[in-house]
Amino acid sequence: MNRTIFITGATSGFGKAIAEKFAAIGDHLIITGRRKARLEKLSNDMQKEFGIKVLPLNFDVRDKDSVFREMQNLPEQWRSIDILINNAGLALGRDYFDEANLEDWDTMLDTNVKGLLYVSKAVIPFLKKGGGGHIVNIGSIAGKEVYEKGNAYCASKHAVDAISKSMRIDLLRHGIKVTVIHPGAAETEFSLVRFKGDETVAKSVYTGFQPLIANDIADVVLYCANLPDHVCINELTIMPT
Repeated sequence: MNRTIFITGATSGFGKAIAEKFAAIGDHLIITGRRKARLEKLSNDMQKEFGIKVLPLNFDVRDKDSVFREMQNLPEQWRSIDILINNAGLALGRDYFDEANLEDWDTMLDTNVKGLLYVSKAVIPFLKKGGGGHIVNIGSIAGKEVYEKGNAYCASKHAVDAISKSMRIDLLRHGIKVTVIHPGAAETEFSLVRFKGDETVAKSVYTGFQPLIANDIADVVLYCANLPDHVCINELTIMPT
């Protein structure tokens, strides 16, 4: 299709799967991530396999100055952006409210909420310049329900849901569509990050059922992004059976 797709948190999980889906249909990609080696490998692999152009940007969405600096310094040939996919996000810890780690709270809110706001604010001028576009925010079932020991993570994803709704209203006048996708339990590196590398605990999260996988969500993102200009899927909640 040869659109330009901007994807945050592309080095693993949903982000990587989403990048590969768009690459496979011929779209060019701007991919971001904190892990430089992974980012560059993904970029090289996709360019070789799919014959597309990829611009890797190595920064942390929590770093406001880095976000805006990278966007201000975008090469001229990358300044036409069609779709922004706000995928970067994480959970850290799963503790009772009174026992939770404050640094975990800060990291989740800074990444899941402020990072999404920073990137969106920095990329929207490029969408407006093209006369429209589409923003897809990756939320969570935790943005629809609250569960034991979910506290700040649930709060951050409820914020993503609210931000998505307000974006949709505010950006309608520019012809920019906004979709938010809320996945349920999905087996990626998510739980491994949440439980800080404890593989046994991370795997136990999915005991007794078949979880979603990254490609399940990537397929849905691709579908939403390929609908006609006059069609917008506002939100979807996707659960394993």
